[in-house]
Amino acid sequence: MPGWELERAAMAEGHCAVCGCDEAGAGPLAGRVYAAAAVLPEGLDLPFLNDSKQVTTKRREVLFDQIRERAVSWAVAWIEPEEIDQIDILNSRIKAMQLAIDRLDPPADFALIDGNRDHGSRCAIVTPHQVAVKGDSLSFSIAAASILAKVSRDRYMREMAALYPQYEFERHKGYPTKRHYELLRKLGPCPIHRRSFLKKL
Repeated sequence: MPGWELERAAMAEGHCAVCGCDEAGAGPLAGRVYAAAAVLPEGLDLPFLNDSKQVTTKRREVLFDQIRERAVSWAVAWIEPEEIDQIDILNSRIKAMQLAIDRLDPPADFALIDGNRDHGSRCAIVTPHQVAVKGDSLSFSIAAASILAKVSRDRYMREMAALYPQYEFERHKGYPTKRHYELLRKLGPCPIHRRSFLKKL
């Protein structure tokens, strides 16, 4: 379960506002990649807050509202599929995370970044930061960001499902499932598909 150790270690080094940052949607064949950043009041108790992949859909929705109400600051950002094709998914993930950090108001002076990468060939995290492998299961702030990013992306994909019902995005959220590939082979890509992800077709 997540804790406060990473946040407290950063604050012990003199940082005042430590945010967690995570992204959602790196693997899908369609749609935006989302990122979120969140600064939480130290010691905030949110039952069931965990890595978004460990939380049910219903509980994620409840946590989404609780985090937005109780965070010191929070922000969500995204990169469109066309830009993902232009700059690749790693650069898009990094760019989305930095955009989310930049949108925090009040701002953060230090970021805890989920994963083991803080830069690609064209984009980098420029805020003072620390990367944390499986950070969403270690840090409450990163876990909160993972919930914000995941719920935001799922809501967007439900909107896309209404626009492009033939692709059944409400079922697979754009991920490379067997059914998604079947529909792609039958229908071809739609405007929100990431062309650079469709080499197997």
